[in-house]
Amino acid sequence: MMTNDKFPYLGLKASTDPAQIAERLRYSPTVFEFFTTPADCTPAGLNHLQKMIEWVQHTTHRIVIHHPMSYRGHHVEVSTPARIDPAMAQFVTTSTQDLLKVAREMDVQLLIHGSYNAPVQTINAEFGDVATGRQAVLDELDHWRDVGGDHIMFENSISPIYPYSDPVFNQAILAHHYRLAFDTSHTFIAAHGNNDVLVASLQQLAPAIVHYHLVDSMGQFHDSLPLGQGRIDWARVWPTLNQTATNIYEITLANQLDSTAQRASHTYLEHIKAAAK
Repeated sequence: MMTNDKFPYLGLKASTDPAQIAERLRYSPTVFEFFTTPADCTPAGLNHLQKMIEWVQHTTHRIVIHHPMSYRGHHVEVSTPARIDPAMAQFVTTSTQDLLKVAREMDVQLLIHGSYNAPVQTINAEFGDVATGRQAVLDELDHWRDVGGDHIMFENSISPIYPYSDPVFNQAILAHHYRLAFDTSHTFIAAHGNNDVLVASLQQLAPAIVHYHLVDSMGQFHDSLPLGQGRIDWARVWPTLNQTATNIYEITLANQLDSTAQRASHTYLEHIKAAAK
């Protein structure tokens, strides 16, 4: 795998709030990810998002727009059947189209979750079984792959309909030629805290990965811990990473105006990198 002395990047995440952005830019991040909400997908919100992207582009051109995580109190599941939730299905379509338009015009990336954490009971109720649910996700991602091209990527979840913890399903994902965003904690949780499964998944999917969410976890639920505070074995993970990809540290912050935990995670991984040489 190609080595990159600049990797891992100092990748920081913020909303479109100018105060959050100003705090992140104080540290000159190499990668910047916008966490958006449905408000950012309104005409006024899209206009504001473009202005914020222009601001960040004075610092870096490695910019990712994270598609809204929730809508009307529910996670945004891209495969939501219109017969079950027509408002959600419509939101997925219009918001993705609008954010893709921004991504193309500003020459940045759009990240979409293949799923979030829909329980098996919900999946079975909507699709009949997990296998059918997975196919519904792949069909939806195929559409956005074809529409979005090099401006779109797809992130894994802890849901059984779009995990990266199943090597057989991973092979199916690779056959679809997606540009992948890999969240380390999501795979670790889906693998029930098994580092062997995490490392094997990272190795299997590495050629297709274009972006990482580097984040630790205890492997039990979505905890978004700083690197070194969970059970992920970063000394094993580091050699598997595709160094042609970008990365951010998607850490839960106690104060959204203080990115210390994100930046400390970068320092931690830099130490792992130095020890590996």
